[in-house]
Amino acid sequence: MKRKNTIILLGSLIVIIFFVWYFSSGDDTTGSTIKVEVKSGQFVIDVTTTGELEARNSENIMGPNNQKLRNARIYQLTIEDIVPDGTVVDSGDWVATLDRSELENKIKDQELEVEKLQNQYVKTQLDTSMTLRNARDELVNLDYTLEEKKIVMDQSIYEPPATQRQVKIDYEKTKRTINQSVENYELKYQKAKTEMKEVATNLKKAQRKMNEFIELKKAFTIRAPKAGMLTYKKTYNGNKQGIGEKFSSWENIVATLPNLTKMNSKTYVNEIDISKVNVGQKAEIEVDAFPGKVFTGKVVEVANIGEQLRNSNAKVFEVIIHVDGQDSILRPSMTTKNTIITKIIDNAFYVPIESVHSNDSITYVFKGSRKYQVIPGKSNESNMIILAGLEEGDKVYLQAPAKADEWSMVYLDSEKAEQRQKSEKPGETEIEEGPFNYYLVVGSFSEIKEATDFIVILRKEGYNNAGILRKDKMRRVYINVFSNSDEIEVARQQLPDNYRDAWVYREKIKDPQIEQTEKPAKRKGNRPVRN
Repeated sequence: MKRKNTIILLGSLIVIIFFVWYFSSGDDTTGSTIKVEVKSGQFVIDVTTTGELEARNSENIMGPNNQKLRNARIYQLTIEDIVPDGTVVDSGDWVATLDRSELENKIKDQELEVEKLQNQYVKTQLDTSMTLRNARDELVNLDYTLEEKKIVMDQSIYEPPATQRQVKIDYEKTKRTINQSVENYELKYQKAKTEMKEVATNLKKAQRKMNEFIELKKAFTIRAPKAGMLTYKKTYNGNKQGIGEKFSSWENIVATLPNLTKMNSKTYVNEIDISKVNVGQKAEIEVDAFPGKVFTGKVVEVANIGEQLRNSNAKVFEVIIHVDGQDSILRPSMTTKNTIITKIIDNAFYVPIESVHSNDSITYVFKGSRKYQVIPGKSNESNMIILAGLEEGDKVYLQAPAKADEWSMVYLDSEKAEQRQKSEKPGETEIEEGPFNYYLVVGSFSEIKEATDFIVILRKEGYNNAGILRKDKMRRVYINVFSNSDEIEVARQQLPDNYRDAWVYREKIKDPQIEQTEKPAKRKGNRPVRN
């Protein structure tokens, strides 16, 4: 009997559990899908980037005099030793030693050159002394010969006239030889003086050069020009210029002494967002080393020309933000999170970007058990403004529920939607001149063959609207073309992981130069078309 009652009780529990499960899940085809509420209020559009602190002003610690380095034919220097990055130094303190090996070799070579010229000086001195002495001896001997000829001439008065004439000619010839020898001696003397002067000049030049090398060697020990905190200079590839790093003698900067009372945050904004950033916009700066501490700042410089960072295909623009005030915790090279406030809309309805979907040129959300058409507005990193189609307090699904593709669509009345859009469109402080085409670019190539091969791959994956935009000698392969930035942002969010690095190229509509491997299919919707 007890066993029978137990069986009946278990059966009743199973029936109750089944009914609870059935009625609680009856029409809910969404399972555990999260719902979010439409919010209303101030909407901040911002651009968030990662940057690095740097001193607004700094004094360079210079290496040896670059003119003397060029005279020594030294064009590259190596840091042999340097104090740790961030060391506080006083004026005159040792900060670094540069590798002297190349200069020491040059000093040794110059010492040999000086020794060679000293030997040459002594040799020339001896040679000229011997030459002049021989010339003087020759003059003395000629004087004796002339005297002998005079005696013979005096004795020839008793000789026939012909003999007298011959003796007199010999005397005159000897006298003329003496005069020529005296003139030659003067020339040899002047020549000897010139040779000695030349050798002495070369010797002095070599000695001066050697002395310059020895003096230059002292300058390879670097000392601080004033008190401060030393920071390593950054090389062209972003590495710190520490021990073993080489640098050009033309630039000749060993390290820097930053002014820590005034700091900047140097960051890079990618080309999708750079049009939103302008000089004078306010910014909030957080330092990774001190979570929760927020500094205010202002954009003071926006680069006009983009650049490509290492290991990245994206083009970015350098932006400099002045950090307001002074704080002793701020140090150069600290990583910063920069939130640049590009626009503030006082009152708007908004939902998370993930909850907004698009298809066949219609943007919609999942609400209840239907799809509801909406008109999207501006967006920031996490949320998107809804201009029409939702009210405050409505709840929408964060992601598409199960079997949501089968749900029916509730369309907006076009006239009412337009009126609603005009009446509820938040005031904007920036007016964008257009119209523009927005290309969702997934690759850039210099060769047409590489671009066309990539187009083939994209079309095999179902991106039938893929094409090539030729600009600045580059072939940019895009997945699709859109008419406004909101549509393309939604489409970009929905790309698969392998195309998450896609970026937006904006071009004013005017006959762009388009090369396509075949006529593209008609665009469908606000997202890349996939078969």
